[in-house]
Amino acid sequence: MTGGPGVSGAGAGGGGPLHLDGARVAVVGLGASGRAALDVLGSTGAELSGHDADAAALDAARESGEVPAGARLAAAADPADLAEQVLAGEPDFVVVSPGVPAVSPLHVRAAAAGVPLWSEVELAWRVQARRPDGTRAPWLTLTGTNGKTTTVSMLASILTAAGENAPAVGNVGTPIVRVAAAGGADVLAVELSSFQLHSTHTVSPQASACLNLAPDHIDWHGSYDAYRADKARVYERTQVACVYNEADPATRAMVEEADVVEGARAVGTTLRTPSVGQLGLVEEFLVDRAFIAERHTAAAELATRADLAHLAPAGAEVPDHVLANALAAAALARAHGVAPEHVRQGLRDYAPGAHRIELVATVDGVAYIDDSKATNAHAAAASLGALPAGTVVWIAGGLAKGATFDDLVAAQRDRLHAVVLIGTDREPLRGALARHAADVPVIEVVPGEDGDVMTRAVAEAARLARPGDTVLMAPACASIDQFRSYAERGDAFTRAARALRGSR
Repeated sequence: MTGGPGVSGAGAGGGGPLHLDGARVAVVGLGASGRAALDVLGSTGAELSGHDADAAALDAARESGEVPAGARLAAAADPADLAEQVLAGEPDFVVVSPGVPAVSPLHVRAAAAGVPLWSEVELAWRVQARRPDGTRAPWLTLTGTNGKTTTVSMLASILTAAGENAPAVGNVGTPIVRVAAAGGADVLAVELSSFQLHSTHTVSPQASACLNLAPDHIDWHGSYDAYRADKARVYERTQVACVYNEADPATRAMVEEADVVEGARAVGTTLRTPSVGQLGLVEEFLVDRAFIAERHTAAAELATRADLAHLAPAGAEVPDHVLANALAAAALARAHGVAPEHVRQGLRDYAPGAHRIELVATVDGVAYIDDSKATNAHAAAASLGALPAGTVVWIAGGLAKGATFDDLVAAQRDRLHAVVLIGTDREPLRGALARHAADVPVIEVVPGEDGDVMTRAVAEAARLARPGDTVLMAPACASIDQFRSYAERGDAFTRAARALRGSR
């Protein structure tokens, strides 16, 4: 089956009311997106069940008021037991949380049983409200190892500057299923993680982009090839433009392999002078040679480096990764038909979120920058590379997710003045530093009885730093070994850095 017995209306990938007519649907993962999925499914006529590994999540779901009457809720902590519990109900399809790995028993057993797994994103596409003229609001989708949230927020800012109602959704903000079902948006700026893409099957975006690709989440996907394959799904069924990064050949290969709507074309972004069919840089200008009629002989100015100056670390040039993100956002917006002047205004208006290369304190001539969102080596390299040589006291470490750090340390060694290691997976970083930066002082901070790892890490970094240095917390690792989220980790760093002012 395509969408499960009893599925009609949007079941074949269309939009509007999804009629399930007594079909059995299980929702696995009762966080915000799972609860929203149950709520939206409550009007479809489906027989619903909700499942989670944590029994406390069931109570929270009931208290939220988002669980439809008649929906059965159950918990099973063991992954194998959870899979058995879900599949015992013989669901026609399962809406699965990104928190359930592709290598988990649920994914494996559901595939063997022929039970479709849908992401919340897939469900959102199926239930999206139609506009009065019968059309749906178009989706502009993007993924990448790093820069997704920044770029989707830039894109939403550009679209807003053009007068569009354009929420940023997906892996950010309000659950996309709720926004799609409610209608009212002119266009959706959609951030997609590899976890979400794994179980997304029929989305047909107006334009799509993969910003970059580097090893990440290998533990979730099972291999780098599986991770790459899921990232590549962002380009499937694209209607107008597939945006790739000229500096990352893997993204262009993904476009070449994608099954797209006839007429869709490849559009590159580059930090060099662009060729025909690309957006890029000419001196201080961001320019377009893809979405103008005279692209063979001219380029349209979109913005300047000065329009992005507010996104540079204190005293530094606009980093290359910020320029790359801006070009990708501009390309998606241009594919939607946004005028150059609105691209410029949207980039000027864009304000970065917390924990993304954020200057949080300056104490005794030392800058303290929170980049807790740098949860892998690729992101940490972008942060380190934006700072002057020999000036960085780097706070790094956490949950490595199977990653290695030799390439990162070898490439960024000259930036480092000292390193403070935190987290449970310190050995991979310690080893890489020993091999490629043996002369850089390394301090390790292990969990203590008070559990206040970040306070001690910042104190050690402050002791090592000199006036003019930067203490950069760009961990290159996930946070969940010692913190609930990258945001909590960033907040802890900010508190510790600002507390130094009162102790000097």
